[in-house]
Amino acid sequence: MKYSAELDPDKTAKAYGYELHCSRKDSTNLAYAIKGMKTEVAKKYLQEIINMKRPLPTIFHYKKRAHQKGIGPGSYPTKAAKYMLKTLENAENNAEYKGFDLENMIIAHISTYSGRVIKGIMPRAHGRATDKNTRTTNIEIIIEEVE
Repeated sequence: MKYSAELDPDKTAKAYGYELHCSRKDSTNLAYAIKGMKTEVAKKYLQEIINMKRPLPTIFHYKKRAHQKGIGPGSYPTKAAKYMLKTLENAENNAEYKGFDLENMIIAHISTYSGRVIKGIMPRAHGRATDKNTRTTNIEIIIEEVE
């Protein structure tokens, strides 16, 4: 696996979520929201989205999205937030293994993009079939220790 950004390995820890079964569009909005946050703040933010306490403002792909109170178009992408939280915790565990101070870690780079498409079919009447493909998402996170 290759990361789309190369940062100083003496200050950073990485994690990669490969072929996750969640929406790429929701993952992109989540990544935009938590980039640059401290890891503890980002974990709390993602947990509030999972518990449906705070809506995520939709910056990309906002057509036909319901407006949420006080933020405009938004939603509660709980499935994507669970996968993002799991990947962030993996990055924190890697940082702890490398001996970094977890209190001073920020999300330096986060990227989401389309993964593999899992082919499937749905049988229809008269011997026909319709595609029923499952799209996957890749998430990469690089956290960096700051002073």
